[in-house]
Amino acid sequence: MMYKVIETSEVTEESLEKILNRWTAEGWRYDGMQFVVRESARRPSMAFVLFVKADEENDK
Repeated sequence: MMYKVIETSEVTEESLEKILNRWTAEGWRYDGMQFVVRESARRPSMAFVLFVKADEENDK
């Protein structure tokens, strides 16, 4: 299993859609999303988008 973590400080609907569409088109499967929220703000200041895919090199 291979993992990919994409970090973004632009936490908008459009930017998250771009990340999801780009990496799933390259064969990665969406695995989750974690947000960083500061106490003084309601909106997340960062997001980590997680993907996985089979490690084809080691599956041979």
